[in-house]
Amino acid sequence: MVSTDVLFAPFRLKSLTLPNRIVMAPMTRSKSPQQIPNAEVAAYYRRRTEGGVGLILTEGTSPEHLAASNDANVPSFFGEASLKGWAEVLKGVKAAGGAIMPQLWHQGVVRHQGSGPYPEAPSMSPSGLAKPGKRVAEPMTRADIDAVIAAFAKSAGYAKDMGFDGVEIHGAHGYIIDQFFWDGTNVRDDAFGGSLEKRTHFAAEIVRAVRARVGSDFPILLRFSQWKQQDFTARLAQTPAELERFLKPLADAGVDIFHCSTRRFWEPEFAETGSDMNLAGWTKKITGLPTITVGSVSLNQDFITAYRTQGTETAANIDRLLEMLARGDFDLVAVGRALIVNPDWPDKIRTGRAGTLKPWSPEALATLY
Repeated sequence: MVSTDVLFAPFRLKSLTLPNRIVMAPMTRSKSPQQIPNAEVAAYYRRRTEGGVGLILTEGTSPEHLAASNDANVPSFFGEASLKGWAEVLKGVKAAGGAIMPQLWHQGVVRHQGSGPYPEAPSMSPSGLAKPGKRVAEPMTRADIDAVIAAFAKSAGYAKDMGFDGVEIHGAHGYIIDQFFWDGTNVRDDAFGGSLEKRTHFAAEIVRAVRARVGSDFPILLRFSQWKQQDFTARLAQTPAELERFLKPLADAGVDIFHCSTRRFWEPEFAETGSDMNLAGWTKKITGLPTITVGSVSLNQDFITAYRTQGTETAANIDRLLEMLARGDFDLVAVGRALIVNPDWPDKIRTGRAGTLKPWSPEALATLY
């Protein structure tokens, strides 16, 4: 095995200081009744911190907008009771010596009309399209757009005021921000649609609003992906040049770290160039900003494939991950499913016990803390 030292080097950016490069990836679990994280949720995050995770990114949480979520068991990041619950989560992670950021997640029209904790709220979409050619709602008005932007800024402000270490904006996987990014769901002809650059305008405005609320030293992460849950083969950028056009407005708006979501971290993003860099590698090269890689880390099957089988191996591709990190392709590594069944995944990797990692299975996501 390649030396794991590079994975356990400290990382610093603005006010953020991490003991290592390991991030807990956001994973929806629907374990917060009435949108309120409880003591079991707090214990769940503390346990991963005690197992050696450097930075916790929480499961997706709803910003202060009533149409954000389709599930009353998904936690919100607004309201007195929910924020009180998050204060206990924060307390536990800090007591264990860790860092934590909430992920703010608005589903757009992936949330079916009439679902979630506020079923009367109309679902939101840039053009009313759930996927190319399938219209399910009215296009967002400018007032709708402004309300969603303000919601992200409000909830980010709560995170800053409470003492969280930063905030991640979920702009991936076909949810509302990605619905603006993707020409398959954004056919607007105003400032928020049209060219690739214009389709980034909504996200850039969210980042600017968040920055105005949290100040210059509070890290802002943005998660994005080429693939969509509506279309696993979709791509925002076909070439490195197009990726640069996509990333520049977002970097200029104030993103500090890009969280580059792929289904398999080891796959080259633009193989036709002759480079074996993944999406996080290209994003760091283009922007000069730190990046997080994610996608089946230490597993041999991606998330979708694993649900059709009996689970995955849990010590695959570690050498490849370490090689890519050592050569500087990316700065941080997000681990998802492997941490569900192995809260001490970092400690086992650090001490050479990768062979003792438990395999992941779909049932684990619903049952384990």
